[in-house]
Amino acid sequence: MTAIRRYGGWMSPLSARAVASASVRLGQVTVDGQDVYWLEGRPDEGGRSILVKRDQNRQVTDVTPLESNVRTRVYEYGGAAYAVSSGVGYYAEFSDQRVYRLEPGKAPEALTPEGPWRYADFGIDPVRARLVCVREEHDVAALVSLPSLPATGPAGPGDTIASGDDFYSTPRFSPDGSQLAWLSWRHPHMPWDGTVLWLADVERDGGIGTPSVVAGGPNESVFQPGWSPSGELYFVSDRTGWRNLYGLMGGAVQPVATAPLECGRPQWLLGTTTWAAQDSSHLAMAYADKGRWRLGRVDLLLGTIAPVPTSLEPGETLAATRTDAITVGGSPTNGGAIVRIDLSTGDVEGLRTAVGSLAADAISIAEPIEFPTDRGLTAYAFYYAPRNPGFSPPAGELPPLLVMAHGGPTLQTTTWMNVEIQYWTSRGFAVVDVNYGGSTGYGRPYRERLNGQWGVVDVADCVNAAHYLVREGKADANRLIIRGRSAGGYTTLAALAFRPGVFKAGASYYGIGDLEPFVRDTHKFESRYLDTLIGPYPASRDLYRSRSPINFVDQLSCPVIFFQGLEDRVVPPEQSRRMYEPARHLRR
Repeated sequence: MTAIRRYGGWMSPLSARAVASASVRLGQVTVDGQDVYWLEGRPDEGGRSILVKRDQNRQVTDVTPLESNVRTRVYEYGGAAYAVSSGVGYYAEFSDQRVYRLEPGKAPEALTPEGPWRYADFGIDPVRARLVCVREEHDVAALVSLPSLPATGPAGPGDTIASGDDFYSTPRFSPDGSQLAWLSWRHPHMPWDGTVLWLADVERDGGIGTPSVVAGGPNESVFQPGWSPSGELYFVSDRTGWRNLYGLMGGAVQPVATAPLECGRPQWLLGTTTWAAQDSSHLAMAYADKGRWRLGRVDLLLGTIAPVPTSLEPGETLAATRTDAITVGGSPTNGGAIVRIDLSTGDVEGLRTAVGSLAADAISIAEPIEFPTDRGLTAYAFYYAPRNPGFSPPAGELPPLLVMAHGGPTLQTTTWMNVEIQYWTSRGFAVVDVNYGGSTGYGRPYRERLNGQWGVVDVADCVNAAHYLVREGKADANRLIIRGRSAGGYTTLAALAFRPGVFKAGASYYGIGDLEPFVRDTHKFESRYLDTLIGPYPASRDLYRSRSPINFVDQLSCPVIFFQGLEDRVVPPEQSRRMYEPARHLRR
Protein backbone atom coordinates (compact mmCIF):
# COMPACT_ATOMS: atom_id res chain seq x y z
CA MET A 1 0.00 0.00 0.00
CA THR A 2 1.36 3.37 -0.94
CA ALA A 3 0.93 6.64 0.89
CA ILE A 4 -0.42 9.72 -0.93
CA ARG A 5 2.01 12.59 -0.47
CA ARG A 6 2.99 15.59 -2.56
CA TYR A 7 5.95 15.27 -4.90
CA GLY A 8 9.10 16.39 -3.13
CA GLY A 9 7.86 15.23 0.27
CA TRP A 10 8.37 11.48 -0.08
CA MET A 11 10.42 9.58 2.51
CA SER A 12 13.55 8.16 0.90
CA PRO A 13 15.73 5.17 1.88
CA LEU A 14 18.75 7.32 0.95
CA SER A 15 20.15 9.84 3.43
CA ALA A 16 22.48 12.69 2.50
CA ARG A 17 25.19 11.09 4.66
CA ALA A 18 24.78 7.77 2.88
CA VAL A 19 25.08 9.43 -0.52
CA ALA A 20 28.18 11.38 0.51
CA SER A 21 30.00 8.37 1.94
CA ALA A 22 28.75 5.49 -0.19
CA SER A 23 30.95 5.65 -3.24
CA VAL A 24 34.40 4.15 -3.63
CA ARG A 25 36.12 5.76 -6.63
CA LEU A 26 37.28 3.14 -9.10
CA GLY A 27 39.64 3.80 -11.99
CA GLN A 28 42.60 2.93 -14.22
CA VAL A 29 42.17 -0.77 -14.91
CA THR A 30 45.28 -2.66 -16.06
CA VAL A 31 45.88 -6.30 -17.00
CA ASP A 32 49.27 -7.86 -16.22
CA GLY A 33 49.38 -11.50 -17.24
CA GLN A 34 46.44 -13.11 -15.46
CA ASP A 35 46.21 -10.40 -12.81
CA VAL A 36 43.89 -7.39 -12.89
CA TYR A 37 44.87 -4.11 -11.21
CA TRP A 38 42.88 -0.98 -10.51
CA LEU A 39 42.82 2.10 -8.29
CA GLU A 40 40.39 2.62 -5.43
CA GLY A 41 39.75 5.97 -3.78
CA ARG A 42 38.28 5.21 -0.37
CA PRO A 43 36.28 7.90 1.46
CA ASP A 44 36.67 6.12 4.79
CA GLU A 45 40.47 6.31 4.49
CA GLY A 46 40.67 10.04 3.90
CA GLY A 47 40.03 9.59 0.18
CA ARG A 48 43.47 8.09 -0.45
CA SER A 49 43.95 6.13 -3.65
CA ILE A 50 45.10 2.53 -3.35
CA LEU A 51 46.46 0.12 -5.95
CA VAL A 52 44.47 -3.12 -5.78
CA LYS A 53 45.14 -6.49 -7.43
CA ARG A 54 42.88 -9.44 -8.21
CA ASP A 55 45.02 -12.47 -9.01
CA GLN A 56 44.28 -15.57 -11.05
CA ASN A 57 42.96 -17.27 -7.89
CA ARG A 58 40.38 -14.47 -7.46
CA GLN A 59 42.13 -13.16 -4.36
CA VAL A 60 41.82 -9.38 -3.99
CA THR A 61 44.59 -7.57 -2.12
CA ASP A 62 45.84 -4.03 -1.58
CA VAL A 63 49.19 -3.70 -3.31
CA THR A 64 50.41 -0.36 -1.96
CA PRO A 65 51.14 0.01 1.77
CA LEU A 66 48.86 1.79 4.25
CA GLU A 67 50.72 5.09 4.16
CA SER A 68 50.71 5.35 0.36
CA ASN A 69 48.40 7.43 -1.81
CA VAL A 70 48.68 6.61 -5.53
CA ARG A 71 47.88 9.91 -7.18
CA THR A 72 49.65 12.41 -9.40
CA ARG A 73 49.09 16.13 -9.76
CA VAL A 74 50.42 16.43 -13.30
CA TYR A 75 48.24 19.00 -15.10
CA GLU A 76 46.36 19.22 -11.75
CA TYR A 77 43.73 16.66 -12.79
CA GLY A 78 46.29 13.85 -12.85
CA GLY A 79 45.45 10.36 -14.03
CA ALA A 80 47.69 7.46 -15.15
CA ALA A 81 49.38 7.40 -11.75
CA TYR A 82 50.74 3.84 -12.01
CA ALA A 83 51.87 1.08 -14.36
CA VAL A 84 52.55 -2.62 -13.79
CA SER A 85 54.77 -5.10 -15.64
CA SER A 86 55.53 -8.69 -14.63
CA GLY A 87 54.18 -8.06 -11.16
CA VAL A 88 56.33 -4.98 -10.51
CA GLY A 89 54.46 -1.72 -9.98
CA TYR A 90 55.56 1.87 -10.58
CA TYR A 91 53.52 4.70 -9.13
CA ALA A 92 53.43 8.38 -8.26
CA GLU A 93 53.06 9.07 -4.54
CA PHE A 94 50.74 11.98 -3.78
CA SER A 95 52.56 13.21 -0.68
CA ASP A 96 55.84 13.97 -2.47
CA GLN A 97 55.01 13.34 -6.17
CA ARG A 98 58.04 11.05 -6.49
CA VAL A 99 57.99 7.84 -8.53
CA TYR A 100 58.32 4.58 -6.60
CA ARG A 101 59.03 1.03 -7.63
CA LEU A 102 57.13 -1.68 -5.76
CA GLU A 103 58.08 -5.34 -5.93
CA PRO A 104 55.89 -7.97 -4.26
CA GLY A 105 56.91 -8.47 -0.65
CA LYS A 106 59.19 -5.42 -0.57
CA ALA A 107 58.88 -1.84 0.59
CA PRO A 108 58.52 0.85 -2.09
CA GLU A 109 61.80 2.26 -3.44
CA ALA A 110 62.07 5.80 -4.80
CA LEU A 111 63.22 6.19 -8.41
CA THR A 112 63.20 10.00 -8.45
CA PRO A 113 64.60 12.59 -6.02
CA GLU A 114 62.75 15.03 -3.83
CA GLY A 115 62.04 18.24 -5.67
CA PRO A 116 59.54 20.24 -7.70
CA TRP A 117 58.85 17.47 -10.22
CA ARG A 118 55.60 15.66 -10.87
CA TYR A 119 55.33 12.43 -12.90
CA ALA A 120 52.57 10.48 -14.65
CA ASP A 121 51.61 8.30 -17.62
CA PHE A 122 54.31 5.63 -17.50
CA GLY A 123 55.35 3.74 -20.62
CA ILE A 124 57.48 0.70 -19.79
CA ASP A 125 60.35 -0.11 -22.14
CA PRO A 126 60.03 -3.83 -22.95
CA VAL A 127 63.76 -4.15 -23.73
CA ARG A 128 65.62 -1.73 -21.46
CA ALA A 129 65.29 -1.22 -17.71
CA ARG A 130 63.54 2.12 -17.90
CA LEU A 131 60.27 4.03 -17.98
CA VAL A 132 59.28 6.92 -20.21
CA CYS A 133 56.74 9.26 -18.67
CA VAL A 134 55.42 12.80 -18.44
CA ARG A 135 57.34 15.10 -16.09
CA GLU A 136 56.04 18.49 -15.05
CA GLU A 137 58.20 21.11 -13.32
CA HIS A 138 56.79 24.56 -12.53
CA ASP A 139 54.20 24.07 -15.28
CA VAL A 140 56.85 23.06 -17.86
CA ALA A 141 56.10 19.61 -19.28
CA ALA A 142 58.41 17.13 -20.99
CA LEU A 143 58.76 13.45 -21.76
CA VAL A 144 61.59 11.92 -19.77
CA SER A 145 63.31 8.60 -19.34
CA LEU A 146 63.70 7.11 -15.83
CA PRO A 147 65.56 3.98 -14.76
CA SER A 148 63.14 1.28 -13.61
CA LEU A 149 65.63 0.17 -10.95
CA PRO A 150 66.75 2.29 -7.98
CA ALA A 151 69.93 4.25 -8.68
CA THR A 152 73.13 3.16 -6.97
CA GLY A 153 73.96 6.85 -6.46
CA PRO A 154 71.78 9.95 -6.16
CA ALA A 155 68.64 9.61 -8.27
CA GLY A 156 68.07 12.15 -11.03
CA PRO A 157 64.79 13.70 -12.21
CA GLY A 158 64.98 11.95 -15.58
CA ASP A 159 66.60 12.45 -18.98
CA THR A 160 64.57 14.56 -21.38
CA ILE A 161 63.31 12.80 -24.51
CA ALA A 162 60.92 15.43 -25.87
CA SER A 163 60.26 19.02 -24.83
CA GLY A 164 59.12 22.34 -26.25
CA ASP A 165 55.38 21.74 -26.44
CA ASP A 166 53.06 22.77 -23.63
CA PHE A 167 51.73 19.30 -22.86
CA TYR A 168 52.62 15.64 -23.44
CA SER A 169 50.83 12.35 -22.89
CA THR A 170 50.61 8.66 -23.73
CA PRO A 171 54.22 7.59 -24.39
CA ARG A 172 53.95 4.00 -25.60
CA PHE A 173 56.67 1.60 -26.79
CA SER A 174 56.11 -0.89 -29.59
CA PRO A 175 56.15 -4.53 -28.39
CA ASP A 176 59.77 -5.01 -29.49
CA GLY A 177 60.92 -1.68 -28.04
CA SER A 178 62.09 -0.38 -31.42
CA GLN A 179 59.65 2.56 -31.64
CA LEU A 180 58.06 5.07 -29.30
CA ALA A 181 54.80 6.96 -29.95
CA TRP A 182 53.40 9.87 -27.97
CA LEU A 183 51.05 12.85 -28.09
CA SER A 184 51.67 16.56 -27.57
CA TRP A 185 49.68 19.77 -27.86
CA ARG A 186 50.12 23.49 -27.45
CA HIS A 187 48.17 26.45 -26.18
CA PRO A 188 45.54 27.61 -26.90
CA HIS A 189 44.36 24.12 -27.83
CA MET A 190 42.94 21.64 -25.38
CA PRO A 191 43.67 17.97 -26.14
CA TRP A 192 40.20 17.50 -27.65
CA ASP A 193 40.79 20.46 -30.00
CA GLY A 194 44.13 19.64 -31.58
CA THR A 195 46.96 17.24 -30.75
CA VAL A 196 49.91 15.80 -32.65
CA LEU A 197 50.86 12.12 -32.74
CA TRP A 198 54.63 11.58 -32.92
CA LEU A 199 56.60 8.45 -33.74
CA ALA A 200 60.33 7.92 -33.29
CA ASP A 201 62.73 5.01 -33.73
CA VAL A 202 64.51 3.81 -30.60
CA GLU A 203 68.19 2.97 -30.99
CA ARG A 204 69.76 -0.10 -29.39
CA ASP A 205 71.34 2.04 -26.72
CA GLY A 206 67.96 3.61 -25.94
CA GLY A 207 68.52 6.85 -27.81
CA ILE A 208 65.47 8.38 -29.48
CA GLY A 209 65.71 9.17 -33.19
CA THR A 210 64.21 12.21 -34.87
CA PRO A 211 60.44 12.03 -34.41
CA SER A 212 58.01 12.30 -37.30
CA VAL A 213 54.39 13.43 -37.29
CA VAL A 214 51.92 10.60 -37.88
CA ALA A 215 48.66 12.52 -37.54
CA GLY A 216 47.03 15.48 -35.88
CA GLY A 217 47.31 19.23 -35.91
CA PRO A 218 45.39 22.30 -34.75
CA ASN A 219 42.09 21.00 -36.13
CA GLU A 220 42.48 17.28 -35.46
CA SER A 221 42.40 15.65 -32.06
CA VAL A 222 44.29 12.37 -31.74
CA PHE A 223 43.59 10.15 -28.74
CA GLN A 224 45.18 7.03 -27.20
CA PRO A 225 47.96 5.83 -29.48
CA GLY A 226 48.88 2.23 -28.78
CA TRP A 227 50.15 -0.97 -30.31
CA SER A 228 48.81 -4.35 -31.29
CA PRO A 229 50.78 -7.44 -30.19
CA SER A 230 52.19 -7.73 -33.72
CA GLY A 231 53.47 -4.15 -33.72
CA GLU A 232 50.88 -2.08 -35.61
CA LEU A 233 50.23 1.43 -34.29
CA TYR A 234 46.57 2.36 -33.75
CA PHE A 235 44.95 5.55 -32.51
CA VAL A 236 41.66 7.45 -32.43
CA SER A 237 41.17 10.62 -34.50
CA ASP A 238 38.25 13.01 -35.04
CA ARG A 239 39.42 14.13 -38.50
CA THR A 240 35.98 13.36 -39.98
CA GLY A 241 34.03 14.98 -37.14
CA TRP A 242 33.68 11.63 -35.33
CA ARG A 243 36.32 10.02 -33.14
CA ASN A 244 37.08 6.83 -35.04
CA LEU A 245 39.87 4.24 -35.10
CA TYR A 246 42.85 4.56 -37.47
CA GLY A 247 46.07 2.67 -37.99
CA LEU A 248 49.52 3.31 -39.43
CA MET A 249 49.90 0.76 -42.21
CA GLY A 250 52.69 0.68 -44.73
CA GLY A 251 53.80 4.12 -43.61
CA ALA A 252 50.37 5.68 -44.26
CA VAL A 253 47.42 6.39 -41.99
CA GLN A 254 44.39 4.27 -42.86
CA PRO A 255 40.87 4.22 -41.41
CA VAL A 256 40.17 0.99 -39.58
CA ALA A 257 36.61 1.22 -38.31
CA THR A 258 34.69 4.36 -39.24
CA ALA A 259 31.08 5.16 -38.35
CA PRO A 260 29.09 8.09 -36.89
CA LEU A 261 30.20 7.01 -33.42
CA GLU A 262 32.49 8.49 -30.77
CA CYS A 263 35.29 6.00 -30.07
CA GLY A 264 37.32 8.41 -27.95
CA ARG A 265 36.90 10.64 -24.92
CA PRO A 266 38.19 14.08 -23.94
CA GLN A 267 41.56 13.71 -22.24
CA TRP A 268 40.82 15.51 -18.98
CA LEU A 269 42.63 12.73 -17.13
CA LEU A 270 45.82 11.11 -18.36
CA GLY A 271 45.38 7.40 -18.99
CA THR A 272 41.81 7.60 -20.27
CA THR A 273 41.27 4.65 -22.64
CA THR A 274 38.56 3.42 -25.00
CA TRP A 275 40.28 0.52 -26.71
CA ALA A 276 42.53 -2.39 -25.80
CA ALA A 277 44.15 -5.07 -27.96
CA GLN A 278 42.93 -8.64 -27.60
CA ASP A 279 45.24 -10.09 -30.20
CA SER A 280 46.73 -8.99 -33.52
CA SER A 281 43.34 -9.07 -35.23
CA HIS A 282 40.87 -7.84 -32.62
CA LEU A 283 40.37 -4.96 -30.21
CA ALA A 284 37.87 -4.34 -27.45
CA MET A 285 36.35 -0.91 -28.05
CA ALA A 286 34.13 1.46 -26.07
CA TYR A 287 32.07 3.80 -28.23
CA ALA A 288 29.27 6.32 -27.76
CA ASP A 289 26.13 6.26 -29.88
CA LYS A 290 24.06 9.43 -29.27
CA GLY A 291 25.78 9.88 -25.95
CA ARG A 292 25.18 6.32 -24.73
CA TRP A 293 28.37 4.28 -24.24
CA ARG A 294 28.51 0.73 -25.58
CA LEU A 295 31.07 -2.05 -25.71
CA GLY A 296 32.11 -3.56 -29.03
CA ARG A 297 34.66 -5.86 -30.60
CA VAL A 298 36.65 -4.54 -33.55
CA ASP A 299 37.74 -6.91 -36.30
CA LEU A 300 40.86 -5.19 -37.62
CA LEU A 301 40.87 -7.18 -40.86
CA LEU A 302 37.23 -6.48 -41.74
CA GLY A 303 37.10 -2.99 -40.24
CA THR A 304 33.88 -3.72 -38.34
CA ILE A 305 32.64 -3.05 -34.82
CA ALA A 306 30.39 -5.82 -33.49
CA PRO A 307 28.32 -4.82 -30.42
CA VAL A 308 28.86 -6.97 -27.34
CA PRO A 309 25.49 -8.17 -25.95
CA THR A 310 25.60 -6.48 -22.54
CA SER A 311 23.65 -3.70 -20.86
CA LEU A 312 26.72 -2.51 -18.99
CA GLU A 313 28.26 0.73 -20.23
CA PRO A 314 32.07 0.97 -20.18
CA GLY A 315 33.63 3.85 -18.30
CA GLU A 316 36.80 5.87 -18.87
CA THR A 317 39.25 2.98 -18.55
CA LEU A 318 39.38 -0.25 -20.54
CA ALA A 319 41.73 -3.25 -20.61
CA ALA A 320 41.44 -6.59 -22.39
CA THR A 321 42.58 -10.19 -22.57
CA ARG A 322 42.10 -12.49 -25.54
CA THR A 323 38.54 -13.25 -24.45
CA ASP A 324 37.40 -10.49 -22.09
CA ALA A 325 37.20 -6.76 -21.56
CA ILE A 326 37.84 -5.38 -18.08
CA THR A 327 36.45 -1.95 -17.29
CA VAL A 328 34.76 0.22 -14.73
CA GLY A 329 31.24 -0.39 -15.95
CA GLY A 330 27.75 0.69 -14.98
CA SER A 331 24.16 0.63 -16.18
CA PRO A 332 20.85 2.38 -15.45
CA THR A 333 20.31 -0.10 -12.59
CA ASN A 334 23.90 -0.43 -11.36
CA GLY A 335 26.52 2.08 -10.27
CA GLY A 336 30.19 1.76 -11.18
CA ALA A 337 31.95 -1.56 -10.65
CA ILE A 338 35.09 -3.31 -11.87
CA VAL A 339 33.72 -5.92 -14.26
CA ARG A 340 35.02 -8.59 -16.59
CA ILE A 341 32.87 -8.94 -19.71
CA ASP A 342 33.09 -11.90 -22.08
CA LEU A 343 33.40 -10.28 -25.51
CA SER A 344 31.61 -13.16 -27.24
CA THR A 345 28.67 -13.76 -24.93
CA GLY A 346 28.40 -10.52 -22.96
CA ASP A 347 28.47 -12.47 -19.69
CA VAL A 348 29.56 -10.25 -16.79
CA GLU A 349 31.65 -11.10 -13.74
CA GLY A 350 31.78 -8.47 -11.01
CA LEU A 351 35.24 -7.96 -9.50
CA ARG A 352 34.60 -4.95 -7.24
CA THR A 353 31.48 -2.86 -6.57
CA ALA A 354 31.73 0.88 -5.97
CA VAL A 355 28.31 1.64 -4.49
CA GLY A 356 25.59 -0.23 -2.68
CA SER A 357 22.56 -1.36 -4.62
CA LEU A 358 18.96 -0.16 -4.39
CA ALA A 359 15.84 -2.24 -4.72
CA ALA A 360 14.91 -2.51 -8.39
CA ASP A 361 11.46 -0.99 -7.83
CA ALA A 362 13.06 2.08 -6.21
CA ILE A 363 15.43 2.95 -9.07
CA SER A 364 14.47 5.67 -11.54
CA ILE A 365 15.72 4.57 -14.96
CA ALA A 366 17.31 7.11 -17.30
CA GLU A 367 15.15 7.96 -20.30
CA PRO A 368 17.08 9.50 -23.25
CA ILE A 369 15.33 12.58 -24.59
CA GLU A 370 15.90 14.89 -27.54
CA PHE A 371 14.41 18.36 -27.36
CA PRO A 372 14.32 21.52 -29.48
CA THR A 373 16.63 24.32 -28.45
CA ASP A 374 17.74 27.71 -29.76
CA ARG A 375 18.56 28.30 -33.46
CA GLY A 376 16.31 25.42 -34.51
CA LEU A 377 18.75 22.84 -33.16
CA THR A 378 18.28 19.66 -31.13
CA ALA A 379 19.92 18.96 -27.78
CA TYR A 380 20.09 15.86 -25.59
CA ALA A 381 19.51 14.83 -21.99
CA PHE A 382 18.52 11.95 -19.73
CA TYR A 383 15.24 12.30 -17.85
CA TYR A 384 14.53 10.57 -14.53
CA ALA A 385 10.94 10.36 -13.30
CA PRO A 386 10.13 10.43 -9.58
CA ARG A 387 10.04 6.89 -8.21
CA ASN A 388 9.43 5.42 -4.78
CA PRO A 389 7.26 2.31 -4.30
CA GLY A 390 6.02 3.62 -0.95
CA PHE A 391 4.47 6.84 -2.24
CA SER A 392 2.15 8.26 -4.87
CA PRO A 393 1.33 11.90 -5.63
CA PRO A 394 -2.09 13.52 -5.34
CA ALA A 395 -4.10 13.28 -8.53
CA GLY A 396 -3.13 15.82 -11.16
CA GLU A 397 0.04 17.06 -9.44
CA LEU A 398 3.24 17.54 -11.45
CA PRO A 399 6.68 17.00 -9.89
CA PRO A 400 9.33 19.61 -9.20
CA LEU A 401 12.22 19.32 -11.66
CA LEU A 402 15.93 19.42 -10.88
CA VAL A 403 18.02 20.40 -13.94
CA MET A 404 21.61 19.16 -13.71
CA ALA A 405 24.46 20.75 -15.69
CA HIS A 406 27.59 18.59 -15.85
CA GLY A 407 31.12 19.89 -15.40
CA GLY A 408 33.83 20.31 -17.98
CA PRO A 409 32.08 21.75 -19.88
CA THR A 410 33.73 19.40 -22.39
CA LEU A 411 32.41 16.28 -20.69
CA GLN A 412 29.11 14.42 -20.72
CA THR A 413 26.69 12.73 -18.39
CA THR A 414 25.90 9.01 -18.48
CA THR A 415 22.97 6.74 -17.68
CA TRP A 416 24.74 4.87 -14.87
CA MET A 417 22.67 4.50 -11.72
CA ASN A 418 23.71 7.55 -9.72
CA VAL A 419 22.81 7.63 -6.01
CA GLU A 420 22.80 11.44 -6.07
CA ILE A 421 20.05 11.39 -8.70
CA GLN A 422 18.21 8.60 -6.89
CA TYR A 423 18.37 10.68 -3.71
CA TRP A 424 16.11 13.22 -5.44
CA THR A 425 13.87 10.92 -7.47
CA SER A 426 13.12 8.79 -4.41
CA ARG A 427 11.87 11.99 -2.70
CA GLY A 428 9.51 12.79 -5.52
CA PHE A 429 11.61 15.07 -7.69
CA ALA A 430 12.05 14.64 -11.42
CA VAL A 431 15.62 15.10 -12.69
CA VAL A 432 16.95 15.99 -16.12
CA ASP A 433 20.69 15.50 -16.65
CA VAL A 434 21.53 17.67 -19.65
CA ASN A 435 24.17 16.98 -22.31
CA TYR A 436 24.07 20.55 -23.54
CA GLY A 437 25.79 21.72 -26.72
CA GLY A 438 29.51 21.43 -26.03
CA SER A 439 29.19 17.96 -24.53
CA THR A 440 31.12 15.02 -25.92
CA GLY A 441 29.58 11.80 -27.20
CA TYR A 442 27.70 13.38 -30.12
CA GLY A 443 30.50 14.24 -32.56
CA ARG A 444 32.84 17.20 -32.93
CA PRO A 445 30.29 19.62 -34.46
CA TYR A 446 28.01 19.18 -31.43
CA ARG A 447 30.91 19.86 -29.07
CA GLU A 448 31.94 22.92 -31.07
CA ARG A 449 28.50 24.50 -30.57
CA LEU A 450 29.97 25.90 -27.36
CA ASN A 451 32.92 27.59 -29.07
CA GLY A 452 32.59 31.27 -28.25
CA GLN A 453 29.19 30.56 -26.70
CA TRP A 454 29.86 29.39 -23.13
CA GLY A 455 27.22 30.93 -20.92
CA VAL A 456 24.83 31.10 -23.89
CA VAL A 457 24.38 27.67 -25.51
CA ASP A 458 24.71 25.67 -22.27
CA VAL A 459 22.25 27.96 -20.49
CA ALA A 460 19.78 27.85 -23.37
CA ASP A 461 19.90 24.05 -23.51
CA CYS A 462 19.30 23.71 -19.76
CA VAL A 463 16.40 26.15 -19.91
CA ASN A 464 14.94 24.49 -23.01
CA ALA A 465 15.21 21.03 -21.41
CA ALA A 466 13.10 22.31 -18.52
CA HIS A 467 10.57 23.97 -20.83
CA TYR A 468 10.30 20.81 -22.95
CA LEU A 469 9.51 18.66 -19.90
CA VAL A 470 6.93 21.20 -18.73
CA ARG A 471 5.24 21.03 -22.14
CA GLU A 472 5.34 17.23 -21.99
CA GLY A 473 3.53 17.28 -18.64
CA LYS A 474 6.52 15.83 -16.79
CA ALA A 475 7.44 18.84 -14.63
CA ASP A 476 5.84 21.69 -12.72
CA ALA A 477 6.72 25.03 -14.35
CA ASN A 478 6.58 26.72 -10.96
CA ARG A 479 9.04 24.33 -9.29
CA LEU A 480 12.14 24.30 -11.49
CA ILE A 481 15.59 24.05 -9.87
CA ILE A 482 19.10 24.03 -11.37
CA ARG A 483 22.43 22.80 -10.02
CA GLY A 484 25.92 22.06 -11.29
CA ARG A 485 29.56 21.51 -10.34
CA SER A 486 32.57 23.57 -11.49
CA ALA A 487 31.77 24.47 -15.12
CA GLY A 488 28.24 23.22 -14.41
CA GLY A 489 28.23 25.58 -11.46
CA TYR A 490 29.03 28.41 -13.86
CA THR A 491 26.13 27.34 -16.08
CA THR A 492 23.91 27.30 -13.00
CA LEU A 493 24.90 30.82 -11.95
CA ALA A 494 24.65 32.08 -15.54
CA ALA A 495 21.15 30.62 -15.91
CA LEU A 496 20.02 32.27 -12.67
CA ALA A 497 21.59 35.64 -13.59
CA PHE A 498 20.83 35.77 -17.31
CA ARG A 499 17.47 33.98 -17.41
CA PRO A 500 15.81 35.25 -14.20
CA GLY A 501 12.43 33.84 -13.36
CA VAL A 502 12.88 30.44 -15.02
CA PHE A 503 14.25 28.67 -11.95
CA LYS A 504 12.99 28.98 -8.39
CA ALA A 505 16.21 27.83 -6.69
CA GLY A 506 19.80 26.99 -7.58
CA ALA A 507 22.85 25.24 -6.15
CA SER A 508 26.41 26.05 -7.25
CA TYR A 509 29.09 23.53 -6.35
CA TYR A 510 32.46 25.33 -6.70
CA GLY A 511 31.05 27.23 -9.66
CA ILE A 512 32.76 30.07 -11.53
CA GLY A 513 31.15 33.43 -11.00
CA ASP A 514 33.78 35.78 -12.44
CA LEU A 515 35.51 34.72 -15.64
CA GLU A 516 38.26 37.38 -15.56
CA PRO A 517 40.14 36.25 -12.44
CA PHE A 518 39.52 32.63 -13.44
CA VAL A 519 41.24 33.06 -16.80
CA ARG A 520 44.09 35.01 -15.15
CA ASP A 521 44.66 32.75 -12.16
CA THR A 522 43.75 29.19 -13.12
CA HIS A 523 46.30 26.43 -13.64
CA LYS A 524 48.23 26.00 -16.87
CA PHE A 525 46.15 23.17 -18.32
CA GLU A 526 43.03 25.36 -18.50
CA SER A 527 44.68 28.75 -18.74
CA ARG A 528 43.81 29.12 -22.45
CA TYR A 529 40.65 27.00 -22.41
CA LEU A 530 38.44 30.07 -22.48
CA ASP A 531 40.12 31.33 -25.65
CA THR A 532 37.88 28.82 -27.38
CA LEU A 533 34.84 28.97 -25.11
CA ILE A 534 34.69 32.78 -24.78
CA GLY A 535 37.49 34.47 -26.76
CA PRO A 536 41.14 35.51 -26.32
CA TYR A 537 41.81 37.51 -23.17
CA PRO A 538 42.25 40.47 -22.67
CA ALA A 539 41.14 41.32 -26.20
CA SER A 540 37.67 39.94 -25.40
CA ARG A 541 37.48 41.51 -21.91
CA ASP A 542 34.05 43.05 -22.55
CA LEU A 543 32.68 39.63 -23.47
CA TYR A 544 34.18 38.09 -20.31
CA ARG A 545 32.47 40.74 -18.23
CA SER A 546 29.13 40.34 -19.97
CA ARG A 547 29.25 36.55 -19.42
CA SER A 548 30.27 36.75 -15.73
CA PRO A 549 27.36 36.22 -13.31
CA ILE A 550 29.21 38.29 -10.66
CA ASN A 551 28.35 41.40 -12.67
CA PHE A 552 24.63 40.59 -12.65
CA VAL A 553 24.04 39.50 -9.07
CA ASP A 554 21.20 42.02 -8.81
CA GLN A 555 19.28 39.94 -11.38
CA LEU A 556 19.16 36.88 -9.11
CA SER A 557 15.51 36.32 -8.30
CA CYS A 558 15.56 33.11 -6.27
CA PRO A 559 17.47 31.42 -3.40
CA VAL A 560 20.96 30.13 -4.23
CA ILE A 561 23.21 27.91 -2.12
CA PHE A 562 27.00 27.79 -2.61
CA PHE A 563 29.28 24.82 -1.88
CA GLN A 564 33.05 25.27 -2.09
CA GLY A 565 36.17 23.33 -1.14
CA LEU A 566 38.81 25.50 0.49
CA GLU A 567 41.69 23.57 -1.14
CA ASP A 568 40.32 23.72 -4.68
CA ARG A 569 43.20 24.49 -7.07
CA VAL A 570 41.04 24.59 -10.19
CA VAL A 571 38.24 26.92 -9.08
CA PRO A 572 39.65 29.07 -6.25
CA PRO A 573 37.38 29.53 -3.18
CA GLU A 574 37.34 33.27 -3.83
CA GLN A 575 35.00 32.60 -6.77
CA SER A 576 32.24 31.40 -4.45
CA ARG A 577 32.96 34.01 -1.78
CA ARG A 578 32.64 36.87 -4.26
CA MET A 579 29.28 35.59 -5.48
CA TYR A 580 27.97 34.84 -2.01
CA GLU A 581 28.73 38.19 -0.37
CA PRO A 582 26.60 40.45 -2.61
CA ALA A 583 23.93 37.76 -3.09
CA ARG A 584 23.31 37.37 0.63
CA HIS A 585 22.31 41.03 0.93
CA LEU A 586 19.62 40.80 -1.73
CA ARG A 587 16.03 41.04 -0.58
CA ARG A 588 13.32 39.51 -2.75
